[in-house]
Amino acid sequence: MGRYRIRVATGAWLFAGSHNSVQLWLVGACGEAELQLQLRPARGQEEEFDRDVPKDLGPLQFVKLRKHHSLVDDAWFCDLITVRGPGACEEAAFPCYRWVQGQGELSLPEGTARLAGDNALDVFQKHREKELKERQKLYCWDTWKEGLPLTIAAGCQDDLPPNMRFHEDKRLDFEWALKAGALEMVLKRVYTLLSSWNRPEDFDQIFWGQKSALAEKVHQCWRDDELFGYQFLNGANPMLLRRSTSLPCRLVLPPGLEALGAQLERELQNGSLFEADFILLDGIPANVIRGEKQYLAAPLVLLRMTPNGKLLPVVIQIQPPSPSTPTPQLFLPSDPPFAWLLAKAWVRNADFQLHQLQYHLLNTHLVAEVIAVATMRRLPGLHPVFKLLIPHIRYTMEINTRARSQLISEGGIFDKAVSTGGGGHVQLLRRAMAQLTYRSLCPPDDLADRGLLGIPSALYAHDALRLWGITARYVEGIVHLFYHRDDIVRGDPELQAWCQEITEVGLCQAQDRAHTGQQGRL
Repeated sequence: MGRYRIRVATGAWLFAGSHNSVQLWLVGACGEAELQLQLRPARGQEEEFDRDVPKDLGPLQFVKLRKHHSLVDDAWFCDLITVRGPGACEEAAFPCYRWVQGQGELSLPEGTARLAGDNALDVFQKHREKELKERQKLYCWDTWKEGLPLTIAAGCQDDLPPNMRFHEDKRLDFEWALKAGALEMVLKRVYTLLSSWNRPEDFDQIFWGQKSALAEKVHQCWRDDELFGYQFLNGANPMLLRRSTSLPCRLVLPPGLEALGAQLERELQNGSLFEADFILLDGIPANVIRGEKQYLAAPLVLLRMTPNGKLLPVVIQIQPPSPSTPTPQLFLPSDPPFAWLLAKAWVRNADFQLHQLQYHLLNTHLVAEVIAVATMRRLPGLHPVFKLLIPHIRYTMEINTRARSQLISEGGIFDKAVSTGGGGHVQLLRRAMAQLTYRSLCPPDDLADRGLLGIPSALYAHDALRLWGITARYVEGIVHLFYHRDDIVRGDPELQAWCQEITEVGLCQAQDRAHTGQQGRL
């Protein structure tokens, strides 16, 4: 018996009333006690309560919650509850970080991470089994497009489980950014409505509004070969460039370009020849926007690294050889300025398509969603890997659901404005999915495979390796607290079910592709 001090951290209220009554049970190894708490309708606040309990509860195992139902079901997002019992040196923490609503009872175990036990009488084991059964009913898989990773079953963001929705601050920030961007586009459209663009300087008509030092530099230098090459190393999409180990087989030199061939061979022997091949776009059908046919290129760019670290383009091939064009035209820096500029513009257009669809949408969003859904279905809240991942997958499902319903959906932004829209974007995603490897998602392996280690001017590579190292040290430190040996990893049924859910379910039998000659495939 004695006094218990209870701290309640509130994240948000959906409709904050004048008072909010919560029924709370402290459940210990020796008994339980029921308490009533009156919470203030305040967001981001911590409240403290002292309550006398007439019996010894023993070590606390659970806190149970039930919010009293009023005329309006005022959902309460509870962050954390901590309890200090009589004579205790430390507080017991009960993480919640979810919405408490309706008339159901929510059971929160003491928050120390622990692996699954093999004792069926263990109260924590029973809790985690019950939790996973409930989650597997709530978080279901769906197929957005055949041949692509599975997704959360939700037609729009309103269909998502409440705990995966944007919080109010996040939602307001996101929607305000969308509206601000749309307004700027409308104003620029009105500003240029009665004018035509006849020369590159006319781009200045839309270069106003929100700016940055980098944007201003791009504005001044966007036609320069140095910036063109720099973007492959350190721009929005530094994922395609690789050091050449041989001349690309698609590069066909027509008669009269023997000097170019000799230069490329010298650069190759010196280890200073690099390439960016957009062959994944070859044959992808182009969109039709407002009745006007669009076009797609599948360029190849060869670049040389100068002694001072500048990456400069040497030759551009817009399309690969075909039966109708066995020797495609090549574009060189010595060509007329507008011809060379146009060739570089086609490369940047192709780079946008691969960046947005392969490296951003697929490798970032869709793969992360598979991990997020598998985590909610297979790892209970007490599992250390769940605790490690949950802060980083908090909004993954909503942002992806919004993308599928507004951005890449039929009639969405891609269909209305992007040359891969209208179905080409789905074909491109399928091709990219077939090539996806686990190594490509790990910067040390990916950068090594692409020959980009040890290049002083490769700033993305340096930053990526530093961040990877910092993240790896933290993750390994946490993981090694629980997994001392390989047999513990193999013997963790929850972890094994999670891995199986990711590869065999979410990534559509990806493990089979690793056993059919495609080593390293996901």
